[in-house]
Amino acid sequence: MTMKPAMGCLAAMTFLFVPVASYAQTINMTGSPLPDQPYTLIYPEPMAATAEAGGPLTINHPTMPLQCILTVVPADDAGWTADGALAALDDAAVTAGWASTLPGFALTNKAVTAYQSNPALLYEGASTDSPQGVPLNVVHTETVSDGNGYTIDCIYATASAAEARPIVDFVLANFSTQQDAEPITPAQ
Repeated sequence: MTMKPAMGCLAAMTFLFVPVASYAQTINMTGSPLPDQPYTLIYPEPMAATAEAGGPLTINHPTMPLQCILTVVPADDAGWTADGALAALDDAAVTAGWASTLPGFALTNKAVTAYQSNPALLYEGASTDSPQGVPLNVVHTETVSDGNGYTIDCIYATASAAEARPIVDFVLANFSTQQDAEPITPAQ
């Protein structure tokens, strides 16, 4: 399974460029409202989640330019593995896909990482520009579990990397493709 970058969501991002001293130690847990698309997303309290049933879930940081988008889609590829996805990753296609929205985008790393529940493909990159007028970093992860494909795209301003990247790492390390939290109430 190869999933496309979350290009449509990038256009909707708005960033607040306010210095951030630190983020709270309290966490939020959000679970899927759909029983056939289970997940648990754990994130620091200052971040706020918005979602629609069956659509992406977005978490935004209120005081720094950081947004993560979780997407769950049906996936029939029973033979998918994170190692196989890493070996098959088309660097040129990934770069071209992101560069269409983020000028100067280049891959900076690709690896297999661990969600709380299972391994995932990870790639990351950086742009030299963006629709917001600043360079942005992208961290993309994906996995397949029990007939579903899961992607998390975290996007943050390169200038905020020291504060944003630990939050991104926390979100990814604590993500689970299992339903361990109470469902969120879908937006009306």
